[in-house]
Amino acid sequence: MSAVLKSVEAQFEPLTEERLDAVVAIEASAYDHPWTRGNFADSLRSGYEAQALVAGDALLGYFVAMKGVDEVHLLNLTVAPAYQSQGWGRLMLDAVALWARGQGAQWLWLEVRTSNQRAQHLYELYGMRRVGERKGYYPAGPGQREDAIVMSLRL
Repeated sequence: MSAVLKSVEAQFEPLTEERLDAVVAIEASAYDHPWTRGNFADSLRSGYEAQALVAGDALLGYFVAMKGVDEVHLLNLTVAPAYQSQGWGRLMLDAVALWARGQGAQWLWLEVRTSNQRAQHLYELYGMRRVGERKGYYPAGPGQREDAIVMSLRL
């Protein structure tokens, strides 16, 4: 299912507790091993940068990022499945990078599942480089784990 937005302005808004039901629903539709409501709530309580991309009543996607000393770690960036392949992921990466630069960060880091080719392609097109791998980083089913590719971008 794909939904195309016409003549609606998209904007970023702070991700709040009130949006978590919608966020968790998107997360569950986008991933086999989604973040839980608790993961998002903990991120909000910790003061991480968390933004929702909205257009009218539609939640297009969201991101969560954590500031370090001279770097930002992108923890979650998700485009709702109905709005994928429309440029929203790149727009959110632009927003993360702009925020990170404003925080004085020199690097943007993330991990991505080895099986998530679509995200890897987006990150590579954005200029991120593969710099390592984390063995068994992600849950992958009962008793199973999946490796993560570590990627970074010099800001």
